[in-house]
Amino acid sequence: MNQMEKPEQFDVDALRKKISENAAMGDAKPGAADIVEINPLARQIAGQFQESSYSPTIITGQLRLLEFLCLLAFGLGIHYFISVNPAEHFIGVLAISLIGSGVALLLLQAADCYHISSLRTPLRSTGRYFGALTVALALVALSLFVFIDNGLDFRDWFVIWYGSGLAFLFVERNLVGFAIRRWGRNGVMERRAVIVGGGQPAKDLIRALEQQPENDIRICGIFDDRGSGRSPDVVAGYPKLGTVAELVEFARLARIDMLIISLPLSAEARILQLLKMLWVLPTDVRLAAHSNSLRFRPRSYSHVGAVPMLDILDKPIRDWDSVAKRIFDIFFSLLALSLLWPVFIGTAIAIKLNSKGPVFFMQKRHGFNNEVINVLKFRSMYTEMSDPSARKAVTKGDPRVTKVGRFIRKSSIDELPQLFNVLRGDLSLVGPRPHAVSAATHDRVYAEVVDGYFARHRVKPGVTGWAQINGWRGEIDSDDKIKYRTAYDLFYIENWSLLFDLKILFLTPIRLLNTENAY
Repeated sequence: MNQMEKPEQFDVDALRKKISENAAMGDAKPGAADIVEINPLARQIAGQFQESSYSPTIITGQLRLLEFLCLLAFGLGIHYFISVNPAEHFIGVLAISLIGSGVALLLLQAADCYHISSLRTPLRSTGRYFGALTVALALVALSLFVFIDNGLDFRDWFVIWYGSGLAFLFVERNLVGFAIRRWGRNGVMERRAVIVGGGQPAKDLIRALEQQPENDIRICGIFDDRGSGRSPDVVAGYPKLGTVAELVEFARLARIDMLIISLPLSAEARILQLLKMLWVLPTDVRLAAHSNSLRFRPRSYSHVGAVPMLDILDKPIRDWDSVAKRIFDIFFSLLALSLLWPVFIGTAIAIKLNSKGPVFFMQKRHGFNNEVINVLKFRSMYTEMSDPSARKAVTKGDPRVTKVGRFIRKSSIDELPQLFNVLRGDLSLVGPRPHAVSAATHDRVYAEVVDGYFARHRVKPGVTGWAQINGWRGEIDSDDKIKYRTAYDLFYIENWSLLFDLKILFLTPIRLLNTENAY
């Protein structure tokens, strides 16, 4: 087989499809739900990274907004201070400032002035951002001269705006560069990575990453299933922290951003085996391609400096998507609370009159990244019969449920206090429903029933979800019910959008009218 045929041997899209194909509907392997305890060294290292880091994408996005608003403010402020009558020409100045600031932003972007490497070394990038601003405002000045009869009236204001813009960019960019370098040293802004696979391929990869002058990757360790004879305990100065099974727990504790698999592309079966274990994590999964002669479509690649990576799996709902979803959650939660407060008060009074005990009930459930969260509900059971572990599912006519409890469970009013969980950040309005940590069907916890069950936890759980509005709510008394529920949850994660969230949110009250499976 010649060299030109080799790319056909490794199809990235086909590999992605294989990972998720039948994952939700397949039976879990024995031991798949076991939490593998990591060794003391791995736990100590993971403890150093438990605080979340800043996303470079969010930082650069905020910087774009800051520079646009500051240039606009300079334009308006200078006009106010140098004009005898600030109201005169205000609309013209506003329009020019908006256009000039917008064009400057576009040219700064085109000149790669928002790349982290440029921001980290502002003095070396001075020519680029000075040039971008100069070209932008030169275009605006030319437009004033050509299209506006009294364009020269803006001359003094325009010159001062240009000079103040250059001074602002110079000072601001150097302050930002200082902050980014400091954040990089302190681990505040970095991408935390783990190398999967050891030996010479891992050593070559680490050396290639270390040679990148503006590298934001921090390697936290190496995980490999092979013993010391085939895979050394220390590779390029980094310790081997355990097996791939232990990596799942380590990645959750250390909030790892990226898993880099350093195996040859010819080892497709082994790569697929690894990915079936790792896809449950809310991380990017990349396949190192620096040592392979094969070349793929450009869209399959990402780069760390000049080191090419094949993009296998991406973290869902990340960066600005997560910001948009958070704004969505807060807005609609506050709206719901403002409309439903009479329901809250009425339900609380009914619970107190019907049975002794507190109004609210707290239950431990699995949240994002498999972390345990406390979920708030209206109490629907007699206090002395409550089951915080939810080990025994509520069934039709369950004697533990109060009269008021039956009504609020059927109508899902008992779930309304979870709006406070949304405002606190534990839950999202829409997402996979959180299950109690000990929830089970036929004495088997859900992760033992469904292979890939924990992939539901790659996003925040929700008050309502795609599975619930499709009829998969209420008692889970068979393996098929949790399999179908998981399948719908994974579909939601893979196809998420704000419009999808909006659709689910507005369909929820309608679908709740079907109380067949709610006890």
